Amino acid sequence: MAEALARISQIDDLGMIQIRADLGRAGDAIAEAAGLALPGQGRVTTDGSRILGWMSPDELLLVLPRAEAAQALAALQDALSTEHALVLDVSDMRAAFRIQGDKALHVLMKLCPADLASMPQDGLRRTRAAQAACGIWREPGGYVLIGFRSVADYLRGLLQGAALPGSQLDPR
Repeated sequence: MAEALARISQIDDLGMIQIRADLGRAGDAIAEAAGLALPGQGRVTTDGSRILGWMSPDELLLVLPRAEAAQALAALQDALSTEHALVLDVSDMRAAFRIQGDKALHVLMKLCPADLASMPQDGLRRTRAAQAACGIWREPGGYVLIGFRSVADYLRGLLQGAALPGSQLDPR
């Protein structure tokens, strides 16, 4: 039997905290509370276990081990208590998938209209997988795709279908 183009697995132990604030005003406080430098536009910063991703001009997403989410949420809320800001644990609203292997990019290219091939190593891209809103960033050996938990089964099916043996893109 032919081998799949990529290994698809759901990640169940991630915590995710959405941060909405004036990043110019509150950036230093966010960076200190999150323990990571603020990322540039369309980028992520990481320490290996935590990722801080730029989602829009006033929005960041902190991705970390789920066991650390409550403490990080409290630290961010405290750091931003004097700012007009929203800090929200969205862990239960999101589903995350690993797409690993040499052809991981090909799997995503079949589903996403974005030019993921030109995404920098520390890039984060908001796009769609088929018709489902998602965010994608690189990790060693592949990518992570996040989307709404309400469409997790749909996303899993899309990814698994795009990774089927023999479904590689036509090289022409």
